[in-house]
Amino acid sequence: MNQAYYRKWRPSTWNGVVGQDAIVHTLHNAVTLEKFGHAYLFSGPRGTGKTSTARILAKALNCTHDERIKRPCEECENCKAINSGRFMDLIEIDAASNTSVDDIRDLREKINYSPTQGEYKVYIIDEVHMLSTAAFNALLKTLEEPPNHSIFILATTEIHKIPATVLSRCQRYEFRQIPLNTITAQLKEIAQKEDLKFEASALAMIARQATGSMRDAISLLDQIASTGEEITLKLTEEVLGTSSNEDVIELVEVMLRREMDKAIDVIHAALDSGTDARQFSNQVVEYLRSLLLIKTGNAGDVEVTQDVKTRMQEEAGGISIPALTEWIRNFNQALHNMGSRWQPSLALEMAAVESLSSGGEMAEKVVIPKSTGTSQPERKAESAPRHVAKNSPKEKNAATQTIASNKSESPEIKSQPGEEMIKEEVQVATQAPSQDVLLSNWKEIKAAVRQEKAHIAGLLNSCKSVSLDGNKLKLGFESEILLTKMNTEGNREVTQRAVKAVSGMDVQVECMVVKNNGNNNHPAEEHGNLVNAALSLGGEIVKKEKKD
Repeated sequence: MNQAYYRKWRPSTWNGVVGQDAIVHTLHNAVTLEKFGHAYLFSGPRGTGKTSTARILAKALNCTHDERIKRPCEECENCKAINSGRFMDLIEIDAASNTSVDDIRDLREKINYSPTQGEYKVYIIDEVHMLSTAAFNALLKTLEEPPNHSIFILATTEIHKIPATVLSRCQRYEFRQIPLNTITAQLKEIAQKEDLKFEASALAMIARQATGSMRDAISLLDQIASTGEEITLKLTEEVLGTSSNEDVIELVEVMLRREMDKAIDVIHAALDSGTDARQFSNQVVEYLRSLLLIKTGNAGDVEVTQDVKTRMQEEAGGISIPALTEWIRNFNQALHNMGSRWQPSLALEMAAVESLSSGGEMAEKVVIPKSTGTSQPERKAESAPRHVAKNSPKEKNAATQTIASNKSESPEIKSQPGEEMIKEEVQVATQAPSQDVLLSNWKEIKAAVRQEKAHIAGLLNSCKSVSLDGNKLKLGFESEILLTKMNTEGNREVTQRAVKAVSGMDVQVECMVVKNNGNNNHPAEEHGNLVNAALSLGGEIVKKEKKD
C-alpha cells in the first residue's frame, strides 16, 4: 500500500521544518548547548509542524552522534528506531482518547522507570486540551518535577483551554500559519521528487486552499495527483470545487459598477459550473480582504502576481473602506448561512444584494473596465442627492444666489434679502424631525429593528422615555445595566437605520438613565418587574388587562 504524501514527506530533521525558523533555531540550540527544559508546550493551528517538531526534538535528545550540533544524525541506532516506530522510550499519547484521570495515573506509575534504549524517556501528549480537569490536576506535580530522565512535550490547537497551572510549568512555543509562498515552494519540491507534471498556478491554488496548513496542502496535492493526470489549474478547480479567479474578479467588478442583476448572474454561472458555494464565498472574502489590505496601505501582504495586484489597486480606488468592510462582513456571514442545501445560492445572493443596498452611500460609483489596465477607474457623480453641509464653498454660493434670485422675483417677500437668504438656506438644508411623527411610528420602528436584531427591539421595549431634541433621539432607561447593553455603536446604528427607513428622519441616538417621575412619554405604560424583564428579552405586550 502506498504511503500518504503527508506521512511520506513529514520532516525528520531540523532542516525539514519550514515556516517555523525561530522555534527550530531555539530548540536546536537548546539541544546543542544542553540547556533544554523538562516540559514544553507547542500550540498553534493544525498542520503547522507541532507533532513533527516534537518527534525531531525527541530524536535529537536521544541521538548518540558525537557532535551535538549534528543531532539528530539519522544514522545512529536510536534515530533509526524512532523513524521506524520501535523506540520504546518515545511514548506518544492521544489525549483525545485518553482523557480520564486513570490514564494519567497509569502514566505517573510508569514514568519512574528508567529508559530502556535512550538517555531520555520522552512523552508527547497530543491534543492535550482534551484532558479532563481531574486529569490535568493529576498531571501537575509530575509535570512540575518529573524524574531527570523524563521530558514532556504537550501539543494543542486550543491554547485557551489549557489551565494556567499547566502553562506556568512549561516552555511555550507558538507555531504560526505557514506563508503561502513557503507552502507553494514545498509543494513544488514534493511534486518534482514524485515526478509529477504540474502547473505553477495549480500549486499556488492548492497552497491558498490550505490556509496556512502544510499538512492540508500536501494532502490536497496527494488527492489531485491520484487522478493520474497532469496537475493543471483547471483540474485543481474541478477537484477542489473552487471557482476560477476570473469569476471572483468579475463578481467584485460588477458590484463596484452597482450592477446588481449582473452580480446575481455571475453567482449563478459560477455555481452552475460546479463550484461549491462555500468555496466561492471563501474566495470572495479572501479577494475582498486583499482589496482591504491594499486600501489600508498593506499591499505588501497581498500574495498575488503583479498584474493581479495592479488590477486590485484599480478596484480598491473605487470603494470606500466602510463599504468594503460591509461587503466582507456580508459574504463572511453568507459562509455561515449555507446550512440549507436545497438553495445553496441564496446566501450568496443575499450577500450581494445587501452589499449593494446598504453600502450604496458609502462607496463611490465607479466604472471598472473589464480589461486589465493600469489607468485609474473613472468616477461617476453620485446619484444620491447631496446635503448642503457637504457642498463645497462654490456650490454653497451658487445655491445661495439661486435662493436669493427666487426671493427677489416674489413680490410678497419684503424682508432683508440677506436675512431671508440665510433663513431659506437653513430651512432647505435641515428639516427639524417631528416627535409626534416619531412616536406615532414607534411600533413600526421597533418591528423594523426586530427583523434585524431581536435583542435590540427588546431593549427598546424597556425604554422609560423616548424624546427628540433637534435631530437627537434620546432614549431613557431606568437602570445603568440596560443603558450599557443598549449604548453600543452597533445597537445605535441599527436603531438609526430603522428610524430612517420607517419615518424618513435622520437622527442620532443618545442613551441616558432617567428617574421614574411619572413623566413618561413612551407609548407603553408602567409595568411590573416581571413584565419589564420579559420586554427586555424581546417580548411584546399583545393584550393588557384592566385593573379593577
